[in-house]
Amino acid sequence: MAAATQADTSPEERTRPGREQRLRHWAATTPRPFRIFVEAQLGWELWAPGARQRMAGALAATSRRLTLDTEAQQRLARRLARVVAVLGMLGMAGTNLRSGTTTMAIEGRTVSGQAAPALATLAPTGPAKGLAADVLPVGLPVPTTAPAPAPAPTVPEVRGALPVGKGMWIWLADQAEGGDPTAIVAKAKEIGLTHLYVRTASRPQGFYAGPFLNGLLPQAHAAGIRVYAWDFPWLNDVRGDVARAVQAITYTTPDGHRVDGYAADIELRSMGVNISPQTATAFGIELRRAVGANYPLIACVPRPNPALTQYPLAAVVKSFDAIAPMVYWLGGDPVAQMVEVTKELAVYGKPILPVGQAYDAGPEGGPPGVPPREQLIRFMQAGDQLGATAVSWWSWQHADQQAWDAIRDAAEFRLPAGDPAAFTHGQVMAYQTLLTSLGFPTSIDGTWDDHTVAAVRAYQEAAKLPSTGVIDDLTRALLLTPFAPPVQPQK
Repeated sequence: MAAATQADTSPEERTRPGREQRLRHWAATTPRPFRIFVEAQLGWELWAPGARQRMAGALAATSRRLTLDTEAQQRLARRLARVVAVLGMLGMAGTNLRSGTTTMAIEGRTVSGQAAPALATLAPTGPAKGLAADVLPVGLPVPTTAPAPAPAPTVPEVRGALPVGKGMWIWLADQAEGGDPTAIVAKAKEIGLTHLYVRTASRPQGFYAGPFLNGLLPQAHAAGIRVYAWDFPWLNDVRGDVARAVQAITYTTPDGHRVDGYAADIELRSMGVNISPQTATAFGIELRRAVGANYPLIACVPRPNPALTQYPLAAVVKSFDAIAPMVYWLGGDPVAQMVEVTKELAVYGKPILPVGQAYDAGPEGGPPGVPPREQLIRFMQAGDQLGATAVSWWSWQHADQQAWDAIRDAAEFRLPAGDPAAFTHGQVMAYQTLLTSLGFPTSIDGTWDDHTVAAVRAYQEAAKLPSTGVIDDLTRALLLTPFAPPVQPQK
């Protein structure tokens, strides 16, 4: 050990006063359990005032010697490693193996040397206390390049989404929780609503809903609730009707939110609407041309029935992506009317989103009061069994507490995650409709088949999720996440 110590010192070091030589000798010959104390003293001596140049020279000499021979390299590396480790525990030195630089603090300054290649071979058992978080202890293996992080999941914004789940229509905003967006969103979450329809314009007023949307859209979207604009097209001025719709569709809140789609409530001639095959066709074509093929449009229509002979249903729904029939049963049976409606509308091959009765139809000849809970529940059960992909209610301001409770409590029109074998017919239809509307098409038939699995996989790949073909919690969350749907006017 004495010979090794002599060989490890430079000519300059061998001419120093005897105290430092004695410390070096003790460091080399002291039994290992006590050696650290001598090395600590030696470290302090090295960092005493006036030692900066000597240490810099020693580091330079170390770098030169590392190229001579392996035995000398290992001796010098071990010696320097012990000194730096002690000083590291004192908070005065450390080795950043990411850059290969030994850095030692001296009177508020630093001295650096390229020691890492040799130090990396020593492999101590653990980090020295007192090192900064970004400085690795001497001897740890030099980290290799970290693997690239997995891409963060993202919502594919190919096409806008059609409604699924449970919804409610807002006609007069000031009569929905006093027009308070925070209260509206809180109640919607409590009830389990996934979407709202909000009236945004009228013929005499034009588009008027900007201030209300400014408050509602950010909060609804943050809660995972989609918001669809709706309006009455009177069809006396088709271009004016389309212009009002486009104002609502393209309106952007100060923080960048837009509505999630548009529903046109196309009513009867007896209500003053200039409805005909020609006006209905023109409105649908002009609206579709204004927003493009990827924007979700919903036709809200009267309930098909044998008496509805003058209403041009085929012309009305042709340019729309889904049909929302107003199934107000008045004094009739809600289940029978749901069966009749789905049968009549099936020929159009579009998703059916029935609007149920949550208002007092007494003035229209029905029993007085909002329909009772039992009828509301049966209506939802029938819709789920018949393949409706969403249900909504007219209207927020008319529903009483027992209606809200029934909507909340119904097991139907919920979208679970997990094993598709446990999904109801309606739940499968809802997922198939949602995937297709978002731009990942599959058959919409209520059967979870290979085509549906392929659509889920395609969505997951686009969303940067594991491609499992199963609706897990994260896939479900992304499918239901609102985003501004693309508006692409057709040429």
